[in-house]
Amino acid sequence: MVSLLSPSPIKNASPAPVSAVGIGLSEIVSYSRRALSLVWSTSPRLSVALLLLTLAAGALPAAVAYVAALVVDAVVASISAPAAAAGEQHRVVFELVGIEAALVIAMGGVERGITLCQSLLRAQLGQRVNVMILEKALTLELAQFEDSEFYDKLTRARREASSRPLSLVTRCFGLGQRLISLASYATLLWHFSPWAVLGLVAAGLPVFFAEAKFSGDAFRLFRWRAPEARLQMYLETVLAREDHAKEVKLFELGPRLLARYQEIFRGLYAEDRKLSARRAWWGFWLGLLGTVTSYAAYAWIAFAAAVARITLGQMTLYVALFRSGQAAVSGSLNAIGGMYEDNLYLSTLYEYLETPVAPKTGRFTAGSTPGAGIRFEDVSFHYPGASEPVLKHVSFELAPGQSLAIVGENGAGKTTLIKLLTRLYTPSSGRITLDGRDLADYEESDLRRRVAVIFQDFARYQMLVGENVGAGDVRAFDDETRWREAALRGQASEMIEGLPAGYQTQLGKWFKDGRELSGGQWQKIALARAFMRKDAEILVLDEPTAAMDAAAEAQVFEQFRELTRGRMAILISHRFSTVRMADRILVIDGGQIVEQGSHEELMRGDGQYARLFSLQARGYR
Repeated sequence: MVSLLSPSPIKNASPAPVSAVGIGLSEIVSYSRRALSLVWSTSPRLSVALLLLTLAAGALPAAVAYVAALVVDAVVASISAPAAAAGEQHRVVFELVGIEAALVIAMGGVERGITLCQSLLRAQLGQRVNVMILEKALTLELAQFEDSEFYDKLTRARREASSRPLSLVTRCFGLGQRLISLASYATLLWHFSPWAVLGLVAAGLPVFFAEAKFSGDAFRLFRWRAPEARLQMYLETVLAREDHAKEVKLFELGPRLLARYQEIFRGLYAEDRKLSARRAWWGFWLGLLGTVTSYAAYAWIAFAAAVARITLGQMTLYVALFRSGQAAVSGSLNAIGGMYEDNLYLSTLYEYLETPVAPKTGRFTAGSTPGAGIRFEDVSFHYPGASEPVLKHVSFELAPGQSLAIVGENGAGKTTLIKLLTRLYTPSSGRITLDGRDLADYEESDLRRRVAVIFQDFARYQMLVGENVGAGDVRAFDDETRWREAALRGQASEMIEGLPAGYQTQLGKWFKDGRELSGGQWQKIALARAFMRKDAEILVLDEPTAAMDAAAEAQVFEQFRELTRGRMAILISHRFSTVRMADRILVIDGGQIVEQGSHEELMRGDGQYARLFSLQARGYR
């Protein structure tokens, strides 16, 4: 585990070899096909337009070079032509120049069209991929979000993968464009010498292999440092968010956290610098080989013109063809190397999108024994990778109309038990039933609509007050009548009506005219949110009044019986004056139930509950 204030672990890190994160030819073909399919399905019209424009962009340069050579030869013929034929030769020169100008104008239009198509596709595709990432997130289990390795996978997908499908397709089309150009150049250059064509291709290969190697190295770094990059983003959040600002200033954490942020950057930058230096060094020397080849060909062509083997126009054509051909070869090989790199990054996207998800097998909306209530039958749970279970062999029952309080020290497993009840977690062993049927057999969304919950770490949405309340039941998210009913039951209506715009008041400081609430006011909003589910059979209150003042807390629990009438109510609290109102009390210690009974029974038993109650009561004397 990385401490925010500890020295950077990057200094002595030893990244995994490239082969550990490389991908094979079959994966490259698979990812490329999927990227092409993704781009096509995003916008078939733009995809076709981009393809046609790319083909045109590939053919036009060779046509321009060919017409340019005809212009040179026409000029030479015009100079040596007799006076009677000079006018005709001049007309040919002007016509050829006009044709070349038209081709150049067409090239400019095609390039602009390609840029436009790419820009529009990039916007649509970026949104499409981000939606795919978020849709996948909605299918995942809570335990996966609490797994650091999964978070690294999600970070990699969100940082790079959203731009890579279009990049891959653009490179693919660019490769096609350059191959068309290269075929045109090679066909014309072949008339000079087949060896010139062979030299043209061979000169670009060393640069290609070097770039492919360095692309793999860059991807290796990208994967290796995902945890550090995520820590950097977290430090940005701590230093720049209003909900951390008070403690950062009060405890003077800012300089220390900023130093940690900079230290992480220095470690990441050192690796980038080494890679960039190696890439530049090899790029220069291997690029020099291409330059030497180019000038050797130039000398060869110039000599051929000097000994009258070719015309001056042909010399101009072949020199232009060789230089343009070199650029096309280099561009083609770079495109292939770039496609390899894009496929590496796409592997992170599909690795995330293919994260296994447990199948939804539940299909029932009612229990086999109506009125049987909730039963925990020898339930144990441990987090993935953890050696010790959080809950061990937990068994209890709760009948309709009854209330149950759960007490225990922090970390005893109380909130985990609630997450199991709401199917946010699945028991490692044992089972939980509702009305005689295993929770796993219920249709998930239907089951969750039967439970109203306020968690201790409830969400504070930067939205309108009414929407914060309405979030408790998405079916009535915009129903102001339901907002008011829920706020009344959650003791929040008076507070809300005192806000500048009532239920239309923007909460939080992220957006214009946002209003920040106190902890107790936020807790009232969260309590009202739980009461949005007025038909819920189970009401779960996890420290529901921890941030409220004594008067507000007393007001909530004066109505506790009324609010929970006819429901199964589960209350988690450290305040024993509240707990004693429940019909039954469970005492959890170390993930196990060590005591259970009514308040009076537990006090008579003189066990852990009685000791904790007496300790707390002594503080009020």
